[in-house]
Parts: sequence; structure tokens; C-alpha cells
Amino acid sequence: MAKLTNRLTAKQVENTKAPGRYPDGAGLYFHVDDKGGRSWIFRFKFAKRERQMGLGPARDVTLARARELAGEARAHLAEGRDPLDARKAAIETEKRAKEEAERAEAAKRTFGEVAEELIRSMSPAWRNPKHRQQWKNTIATYAKRLRTMAIADIDTEAVLEALRPIWTVKPETASRLRGRIERVLDYARAQGLRTGENPARWRGHLDHILPPRAKLTRGHHAALPYEAAGTFMRRLRDRHAVAARALEFTILTAARSGEVLRACWAEIDLERKVWTVPGIRMKAGREHRVPLSDAALAVLETVKPLSRGTYVFPSQAPKGEADAPLSVMSMEMLLRRMDADNVTVHGFR
Repeated sequence: MAKLTNRLTAKQVENTKAPGRYPDGAGLYFHVDDKGGRSWIFRFKFAKRERQMGLGPARDVTLARARELAGEARAHLAEGRDPLDARKAAIETEKRAKEEAERAEAAKRTFGEVAEELIRSMSPAWRNPKHRQQWKNTIATYAKRLRTMAIADIDTEAVLEALRPIWTVKPETASRLRGRIERVLDYARAQGLRTGENPARWRGHLDHILPPRAKLTRGHHAALPYEAAGTFMRRLRDRHAVAARALEFTILTAARSGEVLRACWAEIDLERKVWTVPGIRMKAGREHRVPLSDAALAVLETVKPLSRGTYVFPSQAPKGEADAPLSVMSMEMLLRRMDADNVTVHGFR
């Protein structure tokens, strides 16, 4: 009597090259196609229909494994199930289990880890490198507990624990901290690390718990009375330091201190009396042309002999050191020396 099952041997499978379908028995076939492709097929009848399903290529599935897979398919048939449907269900179950495992593992990531990832992703868009450090410092200083918490576990109470100690005493810092926490949690949700609403959002959530920041502001900075401006400028011009000329130029051009301190001679067109500030140094990110008055030009003529390189207002470090701009601290120290600690010049602070 002919052998009905396990007809093939591993040696036969290895050596068979001719196209054809070679039965191993009980519905299992070794198949070689016209292009030399070698695979395993299981043929069966379900609901009065002849069907077949692939069990994988011979290079990955051995004869012994193919027999195991065929045996599992026959077991499904014995239970009244279509082996193709059973395999599809098994694949879906395995996929869901894998996704759940990945989510569970991702949920273990801490707020600090996700914050670092967000900072790295945003850094290329920041014109000023100090923004990266400001983000890191804010979170490290005022959100210490959040840093070590699993990102998926952060709730409203955890956010409030970070905000309440500084909400009324440091409203500006607290507002920035809240916004940064919200950004990190939004980023985590977009990455599939969290679900649900953002517990750090202001509108419709924290605005019902914390007092509005607008009621906590302390008004404008103290400003120099316009009647005293003339006296102040005369006192300023009596000073011969580079910092004094930088401050005078700041006032005359109504520019920001950062724009002035990093001003380069290449940006100054003395003939056309125009200073072109590149967009990278402007808050709005766009190039800005500043007309230069005769008084502003006079300041430039005064500092020109002091220049040792790139910057209009150079650092007063010893000669031979790297070309660098004057520091903002030099301007602030100048004001203190002039007994004007509470004076705020437009565009300076």
C-alpha cells in the first residue's frame, strides 16, 4: 500500500529543481514554479470549496516546520474553522499584542526624556541657541517631579504641583512653564505616548483653577520721564566707554540691545546712512532697515577707531583674544554706575 503521508524527505526537497507540485500527503505540497521559486502549499476543502494557502518559502520553512503548519491547519478544519480565517485572526491578535506591548513600554518613558526629545526636534528652528538652554533650565528648575514621572501618568494635579509654587510670585516664568509642559504633553500624544486631553491646557481647563495671569502682572517697567531725557543723554555722552556709545546708539535707533550689541560693520552703509539688521537677529525674523540720524552716525565715527574686527561695539577684552561683541552686562553696569538702576530706556530692556 502506498505511503499516504510524509512522502518527501529533506534531501528530496533540497535537490528537486524541476517545476511541479510534489505531495507530501494529507494536503501538504512542495511547489516549484516556472521561475525556480520553491514554497509550501496546503490544499484543503472547506464549505464544499477547494481552497489552498501558502505556508512560506522553502528557504525559510523546513520540511518539518511545513508539516507542523499543515497539522495546525488540519486541526482547525477538525474544529470546523477555515484555516485561512484562523491564520488571519492569529496574525491580528499577534499584531495587537505587539502594539500593546510597545505602548506599555513607551508609556514608561519619563516626562524628562520626552522633553529632551522635543527640545532636540525643535532646536533647528530656533534662531538663538539660548532658547534650548532656557527650555532645559525651566523644566529642570520648576518641574523636577514631572521630569521623573512616566509621561502617561501626568495628570492635572501633577501639573498644578509644578505651577502653584510660582504662579503668583513669578507669573511670567509660571506662564512659560505651563506652555512648555503643554507642548511636551502634546508632543507625547502625537507620538502615541499619551491619550486623552492635555492636563496643562489653559483654556477650558486650568483657567477654571488658577487665577488669570493678566491679574497678576505688575505693570510696565519704570521708564525715564521725557523731561529728564536731555539731562540723561548729556550725562551719557560725558562717558567715554564703548558701553556708553552702545547705549547711546540703542536710544538713537530705538533698537533692541541684542540687535545693537551684535551689529557688524558689514551691516552699516555710511554713505546711504542705513543700518540693515539681518532677519536672523530680528524678533519678527525679517530683515530690518534702520535710518541713521546724524547723531547716530557721530556715534559710529567715535567707535570706528576702537574696532578690532567684525563688531561695531566690540568686547573690551584684552587685545589678541577672539573677536567678540560687547556684553549686555556692560551696558547694565554703566546704568548702575550712573545711579539709574530703575531707568528703562526704550528698546533696551
